[in-house]
Amino acid sequence: MPEQEKLDYKKIAEAALFASGRAMDTEELARIIGIGSIGSMDGIMESLMKDYSARDSAIEVQKLGSKYVMGVKEPYAAKVNGLAGAPDITKGGLRILAYISKNEPVMQSAVVRAFGSSTYVYMKELTEKEFVSTTRVGRTKRIETTQKFKEYFNLQSGQ
Repeated sequence: MPEQEKLDYKKIAEAALFASGRAMDTEELARIIGIGSIGSMDGIMESLMKDYSARDSAIEVQKLGSKYVMGVKEPYAAKVNGLAGAPDITKGGLRILAYISKNEPVMQSAVVRAFGSSTYVYMKELTEKEFVSTTRVGRTKRIETTQKFKEYFNLQSGQ
């Protein structure tokens, strides 16, 4: 791919991450840009992440699981957190996420006993946003928080 085209793709990816304000996977970014090769898209995103890490900037592009997100580096994030809009998680989802985090790994049946049948709606939200992962165990699921959860809430391992 010509160098100018690669630069333009990188700028479009950067603009997409900035404008969306959320994590985006490689396939979604490739679709927006119009690239058919996921491998090429991964290379563009790696290059964009390197560009941001080389800058003396408060902004960074990170890979969280299979997605990319633009955000504020620490310690700047702690200073400007109050400026951000509404949280990405509903109030009920946040309550259930706190319970899971405190008790993980926890069985979904235990969460349902604690919070009722609305748990299923919030579990769908939390798994779609990749804050929890589930593993089928018999007729229920074992729930654990993900690396994205730890990064989103700025937790270090062991907390």
